[in-house]
Amino acid sequence: MYLLGYDSGTSSIKATLLDSQTGKIAASAAAPKKEMPIEAPQVGWAQQNPHDWWVNLKAATSEVLKISGVNPSDIKAVGITYQMHGLVCIDKSGNVIRPAIIWCDSRAVEIGNQAAKDLGAERCLRELLNCPGNFTASKLKWVMKNEPDHYKKIWKILLPGDWLALKMTGRAVTTASGLSEMILWNFPKAAPADFLMDYYGFDHSFLPELVPTFGLQGELTKEAAAELGLKAGTPVTYRAGDQPNNALSLNVLEPGQIAATAGTSGVVYGISDRPAYDPKSRVNIFLHVNNTPQQVRNGVLLCINGTGILNSWLKHTVAAGRDYPEMNALAEQVPIGSEGLVILPYGNGAERTLENRNLGASIHNLNLNRHHLGHLLRAGQEGIVFALQYGLEIMKDMGIRMDTVRAGKANMFLSPVFAQTFATLTGAVVELYNTDGSQGAARGAGIGAGIYKTFAHAFETLQRVETIEPKPAQADLCRQAYAAWLNILHKQLG
Repeated sequence: MYLLGYDSGTSSIKATLLDSQTGKIAASAAAPKKEMPIEAPQVGWAQQNPHDWWVNLKAATSEVLKISGVNPSDIKAVGITYQMHGLVCIDKSGNVIRPAIIWCDSRAVEIGNQAAKDLGAERCLRELLNCPGNFTASKLKWVMKNEPDHYKKIWKILLPGDWLALKMTGRAVTTASGLSEMILWNFPKAAPADFLMDYYGFDHSFLPELVPTFGLQGELTKEAAAELGLKAGTPVTYRAGDQPNNALSLNVLEPGQIAATAGTSGVVYGISDRPAYDPKSRVNIFLHVNNTPQQVRNGVLLCINGTGILNSWLKHTVAAGRDYPEMNALAEQVPIGSEGLVILPYGNGAERTLENRNLGASIHNLNLNRHHLGHLLRAGQEGIVFALQYGLEIMKDMGIRMDTVRAGKANMFLSPVFAQTFATLTGAVVELYNTDGSQGAARGAGIGAGIYKTFAHAFETLQRVETIEPKPAQADLCRQAYAAWLNILHKQLG
């Protein structure tokens, strides 16, 4: 008995077939082999053709079926995770009206800012736990203002994962968690945010029907099954945005548990059991996948844009052809604090933790007689950890506990310097797992289909591959290095 999980990202679609009993991967595949194109008709815009997602989802499905040899009738449920905050507009026939405006598109920033000003930031934070910002609702307002012909055709608005599910099942539906991604969920009322819909002038019928995050969301139509090579009637039983799903994939469901990723950008995702928010809106709050009317579980998302991309820049610019293991070895030879060398990693756009300021990456205290490549590499990794710690302090002020941090053993967490510095500075035990978003979506499908009776049952086979304990003997040195870094950050911020 198998579960099929899809991870629909910005660059590719990954599919994983998971044996529901053993937890072993029967096959995984991603398509395309090169990144999917992103259209940028103007500076700050980012669009994708949803049909590209479908073409590559079909290719990934075909590959996992071929590799595994699994009979499609043995696949008992499908789960979907997807890039968050996108906007897909469809007409009454289910046709896509215009390219999807995706998460990294910034055209609607001023629209969201004006909404917060007009409605009052206090009300937005109290009811939405966010300001409207550059989220899906503001992107829809941009379409309304700038593309009235397209706007008039809209029947429903969907997130990327909702659209893929529509292609599979013929049903245009979403989840309460999905509405919270759109900034269209009123947390105190536990209902769609009618006041924001009314402010923007949207027709309330644009919102899809709500279905549970876990549970029957539709079944594969004969047409979709034929295209995918799967069995008609196979149930779709789970969907969630990529960051809540990443937390699920790591079994992060309760307060005190933290999920972390450190790829191109770095994300720390914590769980809150109360409607907490940051008064300066420097972090995002969404309904977590296991939220229920009886038990509040919100996801608090901290994002640092410039994390792994800084390490990549160092590799390609100053590391002279060395690979990442060689870079990590050089960084390990340098003492904690990089002998005064400091790097601010904010070189990948405006940072929400800095109140949407675009500070840029910068190097400080460079001593040409003392510092060499190893210092640059360590200072880069320490700077990333310090930027995450700066954001974590915002989360702590909101009451978010951090007892254990779980992450996939990938990207920056492959570096001993990065992982140890993170554990020692934060004081948290770091647990590394061999899992990813598509595996999380597969397990989510098993929960939604009732194959797993509890979350604990679903994650019985999840294996921890490494544990990194804080080193108390190094804690003072790490705190001193962070204080020096923080002093320079404050000077840069003025």
